[in-house]
Amino acid sequence: MGRTYAEYVANPRRLAVVASAMALGLASAAISTAHATTNPQDLVLDGGPISATDSMSVQLEADLYLPRTTPAPAVVLAHGFGGSKESVATEAEYLVDRGFVVLAYSARGFGSSTGQISMNSPDFEIADASTLIDYLATQDAVTQDAPGDPRVGFAGGSYGGALSLMVAGYDDRVDAISADITWNDLQTSLFSQSVIDSNVTGVFKQLWSGLFFSAGLTTNDGQVTDCGRFAPDWCAAYSTAAADGVLTEQARLLMAQSSPASITNRISIPTLLGGGQSDSLFPLAQVNANAEQIAANNPNVKVVWHAGGHDGGVNESERLRELNAQWFQAHLASGPPIDDSFEVSLVEASAFGGQANAGVALLSRPTYPGLFGESQRAIQIAGPPQQVLAPAGGVPAAISSLPGAGGLAGLAGGLLALPLPNQSATFATEPLTESVQIIGSSTITVDIASETPTQNVTLFASLRIIGGTERPILPQGLVAPVLLENIGPTPTTVAIELPAIVADVAAGERLAVVVGTTDQAYRMPPGPAVYSIALATDNLTVPITPMSATASGMPVWLWPLIALIVSVLIAVLVLLLRPRNTKAAARSDLADVPIAVEGLAKHFKGGVHAVNDVTFQVPRGVVLGLLGPNGAGKTTTMRMVMGLIYPTGGNAYVFGQPVFPGAATLAHIGSFIEGPGFLPHLSGRENLRLYWEASGRESSDPKLDYVLDIAGLGSAIDRKVRTYSQGMRQRLGIAQAMLGMPDVLVLDEPTNGLDPPQIREMRQVLHDYAATGRTVVISSHLLSEVEQTCSHVVVMHHGALIAQGTVTELLAGRTGVRLEDVFMEIVGEGHEVVTS
Repeated sequence: MGRTYAEYVANPRRLAVVASAMALGLASAAISTAHATTNPQDLVLDGGPISATDSMSVQLEADLYLPRTTPAPAVVLAHGFGGSKESVATEAEYLVDRGFVVLAYSARGFGSSTGQISMNSPDFEIADASTLIDYLATQDAVTQDAPGDPRVGFAGGSYGGALSLMVAGYDDRVDAISADITWNDLQTSLFSQSVIDSNVTGVFKQLWSGLFFSAGLTTNDGQVTDCGRFAPDWCAAYSTAAADGVLTEQARLLMAQSSPASITNRISIPTLLGGGQSDSLFPLAQVNANAEQIAANNPNVKVVWHAGGHDGGVNESERLRELNAQWFQAHLASGPPIDDSFEVSLVEASAFGGQANAGVALLSRPTYPGLFGESQRAIQIAGPPQQVLAPAGGVPAAISSLPGAGGLAGLAGGLLALPLPNQSATFATEPLTESVQIIGSSTITVDIASETPTQNVTLFASLRIIGGTERPILPQGLVAPVLLENIGPTPTTVAIELPAIVADVAAGERLAVVVGTTDQAYRMPPGPAVYSIALATDNLTVPITPMSATASGMPVWLWPLIALIVSVLIAVLVLLLRPRNTKAAARSDLADVPIAVEGLAKHFKGGVHAVNDVTFQVPRGVVLGLLGPNGAGKTTTMRMVMGLIYPTGGNAYVFGQPVFPGAATLAHIGSFIEGPGFLPHLSGRENLRLYWEASGRESSDPKLDYVLDIAGLGSAIDRKVRTYSQGMRQRLGIAQAMLGMPDVLVLDEPTNGLDPPQIREMRQVLHDYAATGRTVVISSHLLSEVEQTCSHVVVMHHGALIAQGTVTELLAGRTGVRLEDVFMEIVGEGHEVVTS
């Protein structure tokens, strides 16, 4: 593994650079492994060759992290564009804790490193990376495979990801790499073209490019200049593109030299490639190109399509950080082997918003299928020929993504990405008769014509999902830019590669393809112009890739087995820890009382008295609110009433029968406590059916139609739960509690995740439920909602009952006073409550 960058790019200054690096390395080789620490050592290292406009040699700031045991393999961490060595400090600490020597550094032109930015040029940034390997070759703390050849991996995201790929192609001393959300071809990334087999330069991503360039306009001494820290050739390339939307031949050559596509055939080492589903800058098509090119000569390539990206998405940093560490342990440190399976993150509510708090289901398969799946399915799509307007100056422009906005970018695919009137043509399928899982790029073929002869046409195509009463949603806010040359009145047929997405589409939902004329993230022609868009075929082709569900790397079929084992262990513990001879006798005087609590207490270890001597009754036909500030003991009380935990003292009764784990009288209660828990790979309907059967009541009527009407989920009831938003899961949980119409409902924060109309509907549902003679108990922080929903209240504070009665009684004699005021009077000021 001794061949270096010098074999690919000859440079007469390299010997001096290597000598300087080795001298610095020898001077620091006396670091004692006995005093190894995770506190980094600040370094200033000589970089590679200088550019013609650099006034002095390049100096790279770096941090060296040493593990407790050395020698050890090394990992070099490269940061994203605009970052520095501090940007990767968390990753560095994680890897050093796993036993690696870590070298984190600031690339030239970033942080305190000198030199000019050349966008990962082989002559400059990649040469810098090679000098870092030279430095590591001098360190006693680093495992050495041969003289001058340290055992080393490179990792980075975005700008640092491309560097990791490039250095692996230019320096054969690199032993393993991990590259995330980065480019394969810088030209096709920044000038995006989605017409299949087109040689036409694509549409300029002016917003992303502007953000990139702006990050480098400040010089090292803090001055803002026309070119900042960019090398003059890159500055000129951007200026021409920004001003005219033109890619010059010089810029094309620069981008080609700085693209991993130029060297992927040289990468023969273990390669971990990550791609973000929420990424309009370097979309999944770029990671796919890297994967297919590298895998052509390298069998050890693992591809992961995670839920993050430059546009935000769902943060999976902890999982990916662990995967990264496992990858290097397997390939640098003789750790446990890691397979090369293809992994995909399927986000709950991936098509219907709510990603901020969404969960992620992991899917996998042994081999990588590529962008178009293992096979394809043609779905009939229809729509008449349509005329669309490209407005003058591209204004107003549609908003699909919000470059640089991070998590806020999800708004684009949700609230903002609405087709503008007269600017878009829409073609849609019929409601699907069966669900389909889309993992990859769909394709469609259309005919494009222009009223103006020899017109250059810019369009933006997207795949959208239409579900029941839900509005059309643009998954991850992604569009496919299209640039066509010399389009006239005679239609031109083009096949369009739609953005790669990961989404479940349920039976009853529809797919739609929208072709628009504007998008604020891209450079658009001056206009105005009118185009005709029609379907060339009646098929939308979607990728089909069978996947297996996993949870934290565990096959989903293991879930029931593990659940059974856990249930048995819990049962054993309950039997071992259950207090002896404390079961109360039945109470005939309480036979008509849905819930009675007498002297109930719960004390935990450490002297914590969560509940103290609480006594109250809940009569038939009422909605009772259990109120109290955080820590008042409400949830603990509800759990004892439900038989989930044993009381330390006192008893709870349901229709006169004592409550304990497994008590038959608990069949009278339907509960929803501490949030919904469902099997994510099953539909809402399947979850309800499974719950009902597991309760042992399959012979009785679950009143499913009634509770589904209450849930108001429409066609989504047949969609997998992992695609549900928080509010949808909340409604499904309440429907589950109501199955069979139990005599008592116990609901903990039932309106969490519901919007105002849904809260109003839920209020009426609970009133109607109590009107039948049944009883409802709710715990809530929303005092204004309790006031409108509940007829009775019980107020707890510091584990004690301090007030109870009807809402009317509590408000009696207090003109103009709300329940909030009474609550604060009872429990005192300084307690967090929510009033609306």
